[in-house]
Amino acid sequence: MFHSTAAAAADTWVVWFVTIVLIVAAVIDGKILKVPNWLTFPFIIAGWIHWTVQGGFGTDGLLFSLSGTFVGMMLLLVLRNIGGMGAGDVKLLAGVGAWLGTVITLYAFAATAVVGGVMAAFMIWKSGNWQHHFTMAQRILLEWKDVREPKKLAAIARERKPDMYLLPYGIPMAIGSIAYFALAGMLA
Repeated sequence: MFHSTAAAAADTWVVWFVTIVLIVAAVIDGKILKVPNWLTFPFIIAGWIHWTVQGGFGTDGLLFSLSGTFVGMMLLLVLRNIGGMGAGDVKLLAGVGAWLGTVITLYAFAATAVVGGVMAAFMIWKSGNWQHHFTMAQRILLEWKDVREPKKLAAIARERKPDMYLLPYGIPMAIGSIAYFALAGMLA
């Protein structure tokens, strides 16, 4: 039954719904550098409800959705806890997991990471100040190696934030995820 639930996640309307939410989140994040709770919480909860009902009010659909939520959340939570990611981005990927399950969320995350890396590199190149960013990246890596306490790392990141170019991660999340959906033939 769990396998059939995973296959059902690729239903076109579900993927299109997730795509629309990702686009809305990207637009908002691009404007205000935040993915709001009024979008992410209903997105997650609706996924749980959908898969609970879709699974015939059984546990298979709900477990499918909860495991996807957990994986989506955990993929970005570490970065969030050390100040490198907003909470809205974490909840947005958790919502993708709630609707599309673990496997699709992992692939969407991988595509998102590639797009985010390319966008960050472009932003740095465009700024003309690549040396500053290279030095900052080295410093961050050393902090992760030496500090190892998430609260201290988050505090250091907050202090550094005004000196950094901020990438609203909802944008690469939308681009990467939707590109994956398209390449995987899920938007047909």
